[in-house]
Amino acid sequence: MANIKQDTMPVIRHLRDFDPRSGNLLERMVFNYRPLFMLFMVLATLVLGYVAVTRLELRPSFEKMIPQSQPYIQNYLDNRKALRGLGNSVRVVVENTQGDIFDPEYLDVLKKINDELFLAQGVDRAWMKSLWSPGVRWTEVTEEGFQGGAVMPDDYQGKPADIEQLRQNINRAGIVGSLVATDFKSSMLVVPLLDHDLASGRGIDYRQFSQMLEQQLRDQYEYGGDSKARASGKEGEGKYKVRVIGFAKLMGDLIDGLIQVMMFFALAVVTSLVIIFLYTRCVRSTLLVVFCSLAAVVWQLGIVGWLGYAIDPYSILVPFLIFAIGVSHAAQKMNGIMQDIGRGTHKLVAARYTFRRLFVAGVTALLADAVGFAVLMLIDIPVIKDLAITASIGVAVLIFTSLLLIPVSLSYVGVGRKASERALRIDQRAAEHRGFGKLWDALDRFTTRKWATGAVLVATLLGLGGFWVSLQLKIGDLDSGAPELRADSRYNRDNAYITSHYALSSDLFAVMIKTPPEGCLSYRTLILADRLAWELQQYPGVQTTVSLVNAVRQITAGSFEGNPKMSSLQRNQDMLNYAAQQASVNAPELFNTDCSMMPVIAYLKDHKAQTLDDVVAIADRFARENSSPDRQFLLAAGSAGIEAATNIVVREANRTMLLFVYLAVTLFCLITFRSWRATLVALLPLVLTSVLCEALMVAMGIGVKVATLPVIALGVGIGVDYALYLLSVQLHYQRQGRTLGEAYQNAVAFTGRVVGLVGITLAAGVVAWGWSPIKFQADMGILLTFMFLWNMLGALLLIPALSYFLLPDKRFVAAAPAPCEAEPQPCDSAQVPRAQARAQA
Repeated sequence: MANIKQDTMPVIRHLRDFDPRSGNLLERMVFNYRPLFMLFMVLATLVLGYVAVTRLELRPSFEKMIPQSQPYIQNYLDNRKALRGLGNSVRVVVENTQGDIFDPEYLDVLKKINDELFLAQGVDRAWMKSLWSPGVRWTEVTEEGFQGGAVMPDDYQGKPADIEQLRQNINRAGIVGSLVATDFKSSMLVVPLLDHDLASGRGIDYRQFSQMLEQQLRDQYEYGGDSKARASGKEGEGKYKVRVIGFAKLMGDLIDGLIQVMMFFALAVVTSLVIIFLYTRCVRSTLLVVFCSLAAVVWQLGIVGWLGYAIDPYSILVPFLIFAIGVSHAAQKMNGIMQDIGRGTHKLVAARYTFRRLFVAGVTALLADAVGFAVLMLIDIPVIKDLAITASIGVAVLIFTSLLLIPVSLSYVGVGRKASERALRIDQRAAEHRGFGKLWDALDRFTTRKWATGAVLVATLLGLGGFWVSLQLKIGDLDSGAPELRADSRYNRDNAYITSHYALSSDLFAVMIKTPPEGCLSYRTLILADRLAWELQQYPGVQTTVSLVNAVRQITAGSFEGNPKMSSLQRNQDMLNYAAQQASVNAPELFNTDCSMMPVIAYLKDHKAQTLDDVVAIADRFARENSSPDRQFLLAAGSAGIEAATNIVVREANRTMLLFVYLAVTLFCLITFRSWRATLVALLPLVLTSVLCEALMVAMGIGVKVATLPVIALGVGIGVDYALYLLSVQLHYQRQGRTLGEAYQNAVAFTGRVVGLVGITLAAGVVAWGWSPIKFQADMGILLTFMFLWNMLGALLLIPALSYFLLPDKRFVAAAPAPCEAEPQPCDSAQVPRAQARAQA
């Protein structure tokens, strides 16, 4: 049985016996000028709080969601002006629940909605499509030649003859399944959005745009002006239903969901209060810990706003993590001060003692956290880089709020005498192998051969099993609709309706064919475009394809009285030129003005990861085999094309990110421990956690994408804290000649409760996310909870087991330590009371 020896510094009950000149420079600056330090912290908190309230914005951006240096995205951005309508857009479907679209009242409502959307800020009006758009046209071949016009009759007045004319025009235009539902009960408005609002020059305000859709369209036409009925989430029971999908609406719904997310932040605060109070039984110190952690969040948000950054639905989760990390570090400082006060030390001296013991360890742990955040900067997706910057700012702030503000504040208010005496009794019981001491004794068994071997074997089996399951981990979305939201959310219900009632989905994958001016009309280019479309159509995940070839065939056949034999590509260039001229009127989106760019558009059944991978493989192979100096086949545009490019970056970044995280943490541990064996002991539990986390993602049906990519890096960066706490003390004792069992049991006694408190506090701060209305936050909450708790258990169980094999007693030469070397804190003149210092002088 190992002997537990508590580490103490000299008990100084009166300030007159303490030398204020002791300690390092930072300690003297902070504690000897406490009023100035507290004044600075209060003023900084007020100023940054004001900045956070007045300057911080929730501003999601479509461009920030895409990897702009990825070759496919570069191709899209370089040719964006020639691909209007294939980027960011919203689709609005208006359904008649009591009839069909051939209802004059329905058509009047559709016209009003069309006009409101047409005049909305940020809409690319020239490319908007609906039954009321003059650019949506029909064409017919007659004995006299071509006839055509707008689908909506120019002289439409709602008469039966007008309705019948509209019915014929819809059939002749071939828009059933695209702009008109297959059951004729609804029609669609396609609303492309500009990159920036032309009036203000700023990016589109997606929250404002989403609110416009809800308040001006849904409230008025679906709910009859009853906004409370809409807020309930249930669909309206009136004659019309308005369904909306698209990136702008998704972002708007996520931002609206963030208001509910604030409830989870409040729940995290209450949970932390309860956990810390149960641990300390001291009201004032508990409130102080939570207040200082909230101050860290205020500082973080204020600095982010000051630097001109904005918060988006993905980085809004970072303050939760900063608060949880802040609480864990603050609780450690409070625990040390409480123990010293319980032994009779003055509260100011106790605060300075705790600062000396834990400041370096705290900074070291925060640097380890920062590694996990900073590595995210390597991912070439702006929204993740912003998340990394926001998180790094938060970690830097914690040095001031959790490592400095807490001990200085507690030097004023102290802790309750009963609470400090209770903490001392718990330590004494543990030293006598009672209470927590029994748990420490149980953990000590893992330093023996039998238990160590068993733990390593179980961990190996778990690792192998987890690795086998993790091989099935997919990149991208695994379900249709928006995986960021719940399956029963209004957005996903709308998406399901549109998918089932329209033959063409909103998932567009476009291959761009770039040629010299007028080159897209060459016979060879059109033939290759036709072959590409045919190859894409053979894949089951493609509904249909559309390109200039379709229009040229149709117009050529029409030029010969609809002769089906002429429904093909002709070698006669004049015929091709005439067909393209006609197509420029009816389908201007199929090529640009100088005919140097035309897309081949594939409508996909869904945007699942496997579908996108297969389509990319087909298009990429064709492009490599058929590109030449005269014509280039460039991937990719359209919503599905952009998502496919994002998946490629995420796939590459996933492994690269983990590699750099572990390289950085390895270097960090080598510097801290000065032992490759100890570094291996610290890293192996983290590797196991990463593998099991990926296996858990497979089991939960979560793919790796922009929203979930940062989770594993964050888990590794934060998880290494546990190893730092335990191994630092364990190695110290081993290097003083203690056996592994003694060293580990003293390490657990010294930091074990703190490790447990950190793990439980971090997990408690995020576990409630599992009930969030935003699904990706719920997924992150479950994954982070698992990683926090598993890292804690891995540290407590696997570190002693691995130490038995990698850090055995024979590697450490027992030496008789000097008196002040027997403890895990350095000798320091600050431990000598002022009276003794004077006598020695």
